[in-house]
Amino acid sequence: MSVTEKLLKVFRVDQQLSGLQSRLKGAEKFLGEQTKLLGSIDQKRDSLTSQIKQMQATIADHEGEMARLDARVEVLREQMNNAKTNKEYKALLVEVNTFKADRGTNETAALELMTKLDTLKKSLGELDGQKAEKDKVKRVAGDDRDKKADEIKERLNQLQAERTKLWADVSGDVQKVYIELVRQKDDQAMAPVEELDRRRHEYNCGSCQMAVPVETVVALLKSSGVTRCVSCGTILYIEKEVAEAVLPASKRGGKTKSVEAL
Repeated sequence: MSVTEKLLKVFRVDQQLSGLQSRLKGAEKFLGEQTKLLGSIDQKRDSLTSQIKQMQATIADHEGEMARLDARVEVLREQMNNAKTNKEYKALLVEVNTFKADRGTNETAALELMTKLDTLKKSLGELDGQKAEKDKVKRVAGDDRDKKADEIKERLNQLQAERTKLWADVSGDVQKVYIELVRQKDDQAMAPVEELDRRRHEYNCGSCQMAVPVETVVALLKSSGVTRCVSCGTILYIEKEVAEAVLPASKRGGKTKSVEAL
């Protein structure tokens, strides 16, 4: 078996692994999106909760000040009732009016904050509703992810074991080339030679669609190493039907087994 044939077996197992894992990745991606949305909602809830607590504390301060002023006014009114002179009475009255004005300022501020507080609480309630809905969606997404993981687990283990065995039969230098191409091109790391015109011996690369000289195609069938597309660098392989058309019948002899393997 040629180096290309060995690598092609690995590549095809990788394609199966990728296909299975893509189903799981889709479920994991959706679960991740729901988790992210929940995180965003939680951040907004935390911010609103903090604002509400601060606002409630400020309202409490205003109410406390109003109570203090009310108590002070009551004391002053008692003093006014016992005032001995008109001058003393007027002085106490001025002080009472000042405290009343301060109380009014605090009351107005408290009422404004209460209105804002109601708005914040309404927004928090809406976020709580959104959170409850997203929690449900996240649970469903989690169950779906787990179900898909269970469905493909056995087949994944089989393919991974098969790949390990096939990979061990590939030389280290070829492994390095393949690993780098997978990193760069993913499922385009290998591509078939495509036949455009049999009579004219016109072929192209199945990855980049650029022309592949017939000499390169023939070399691919005879070479003991890997053959790469001169345009995109993809490792080329050749399917049985194309290979049989490339080699004249008189020259196929020792290549029959190799061609069938492809």
